Amino acid sequence: MTEQTVTPGPRRPGFLGRHRELSILRADVERAGLDTLAGRPAARGRVLLVAGRPGTGRTTLAEEFAAGLSAGGDYPDGVLRARLTDPDGTPVPAGRAARALLAALGADGPPGSGDDELTDVLRDALQERRAVLLLDDVATAEQLADLIPDTRHCLVLAVARGPLTGIPDVRPCTVGGLDRPAAVALLERGAGDVRVTVDPGATESLAETCGCLPAALALAAGWLAAHPEAAVADAVRRMRAAAADDFADLAAPDAADEPLRRALLLVYASLPAPAARMLRLLPLAPAGLVDAHTAAALAGCPLDAARDLLADFAAYGLLRPDGPPDQGRYLVPGCLDPLLRALLDAAEKPSEALLATARMLERTVRLLRACQAVTEPVGSPARAWLAGLPGPLRFGHRAAAAHWLATRQPALLAAARLAVADGRLDTLARRLVSALSRALIAHRGAEAAAPELYPLHELVLDVAERNDLPRERAAALLNLGDLDARTGRLTEALDRYRAALEAARSERDPEQPTVSRALESIAGTYGELGDWQRAADWYGRAVALAQSRGDLAAQARLHGRIGAALTRDGQWPEALRAWRAAGAAHRRNGDLPGQARALAGTARVHECAGRAEEAQRAGAEALRLAERSGDRRLQAALRLELADCAERQGRAAVAAVHRQAAGRLLDRPGSGPESSATTEGHTYETEPASAEE
Repeated sequence: MTEQTVTPGPRRPGFLGRHRELSILRADVERAGLDTLAGRPAARGRVLLVAGRPGTGRTTLAEEFAAGLSAGGDYPDGVLRARLTDPDGTPVPAGRAARALLAALGADGPPGSGDDELTDVLRDALQERRAVLLLDDVATAEQLADLIPDTRHCLVLAVARGPLTGIPDVRPCTVGGLDRPAAVALLERGAGDVRVTVDPGATESLAETCGCLPAALALAAGWLAAHPEAAVADAVRRMRAAAADDFADLAAPDAADEPLRRALLLVYASLPAPAARMLRLLPLAPAGLVDAHTAAALAGCPLDAARDLLADFAAYGLLRPDGPPDQGRYLVPGCLDPLLRALLDAAEKPSEALLATARMLERTVRLLRACQAVTEPVGSPARAWLAGLPGPLRFGHRAAAAHWLATRQPALLAAARLAVADGRLDTLARRLVSALSRALIAHRGAEAAAPELYPLHELVLDVAERNDLPRERAAALLNLGDLDARTGRLTEALDRYRAALEAARSERDPEQPTVSRALESIAGTYGELGDWQRAADWYGRAVALAQSRGDLAAQARLHGRIGAALTRDGQWPEALRAWRAAGAAHRRNGDLPGQARALAGTARVHECAGRAEEAQRAGAEALRLAERSGDRRLQAALRLELADCAERQGRAAVAAVHRQAAGRLLDRPGSGPESSATTEGHTYETEPASAEE
């Protein structure tokens, strides 16, 4: 990164102390790196590291510094943030973190991309940007290295427990407790200046008992604010007694976390039983993201009561607001998560925790169904179902539902992963994944939602394999194969389709719609790979299946695809037979437009084989059938095909007549039913629709 003078932005209201740490970070930005001093500036972004234990305020410090950099104008593209460790301590895959950062940039990677591909896409997206990447709770140096941009114009601000060996030229800014004046000032926010002035010694003792840790101080300040009749010395006495109370067996994970444990118990012991129960259930919230619906479902209480309790928890310092205060979204602080889980394990039976999780997931399914139903037409069954829901579960309009879906998406995806990973709620997990998939498609469309749909289909596959559900396994594999094919991963798509065919055949469904779709998908993929003979062979297997079912429409369509594949392969006699078989099936089925397209296919084969007169006759007959059908778009497409044919034969006047007629047909309003494309000789057939989950 080029040397620059970083001017600190204005300190945000409520931020206390940390003058030394902020100065160290600013000096690190201004400091020339070792590569620069050696005369070979690195092509990668500069990395600053804030190192400290959870509860030391390390994330708040990083946020303050990043906000100052952004406000100073050196990084006009703002701050991009991702958390690299889940609340339960599981490291987040680099690909998921990269996708979160891309979403903050308004971009996305191809669906189904691996970690390496997504991190490459992220680096490309950051090439022309000047942004700060705030990577919170970094677990390993390798995890961080995968996300460092290949540009000196971006700065990476990492937050971790300790030094990250393996990242060159990084000096950690180590964060511990606050200095004593800042710690006292933080306590004064809750206690008020009168109580602090009356007993300054007790305030000093309370700060010392809290280890001057910001998280513990915030909890103590919250307790003092909620108990205006209590003296500061009462808080000190209660915290020191925490080692001998009913929760003495809940040891802190580390001795350095003991002040935080005591501060949490100070607050927890003062809560009414319903509030205490809700608090210890909050670690079950997916990704640590909580709103009133989540809390109410976990605790089995009314929505208004949950909303009020969450606001109280935030005032205590037990939760952090996520977004604007009026949105009612909160985060469970990472430093409190292991302690709250210990309380949960001690006070709740496993069956009760599972029931709470099931209630939460069931509420999420209903909200997702309501989110999707609001996109349906007025008067539809989905709208009727929506009208029957209680008011808090309904969305007033589509925009409100879309906003809810967008803001809750990380939690919703985490809920799906949680439900599947648990293994005891598979039926509910399948319903949740299905509802989330439908909501995403309804609001964004299948193409735009594909990056989120891919991991959801993988979750469906996991559940299907675990429970030996061949139909669901086949549907998931087909959907994954479709997404692989759309992104050009044709070999992977072919493997998915073959596995889907195997699963579908094991279902022994007499109608076998999934088998048919798998056969057609394999054939279509071979066509995309340019292996037209194999494509025709697989379409032939699908034809045999359609014949066994007596499905004339499918037979006609598949014969047309065989004809198109053999035409591309230059097998004129075989292609003609296929097109004639398609025409015969369309005729038996009473489908005039289909007959016309099949004749157009035979015309195309004749032309490719050098039989111009036969091609003209077949094309003219196809046009007559199209005129009889009344399909004006099909007539226009055939006219254009005849024009192209005439031009290739040097008959410019005939071609001009056909083009003028096609123009009149296309310009005329109310032009009749739409045709799929130009002719069967090209690619008028559409790809098979995705199977329902």
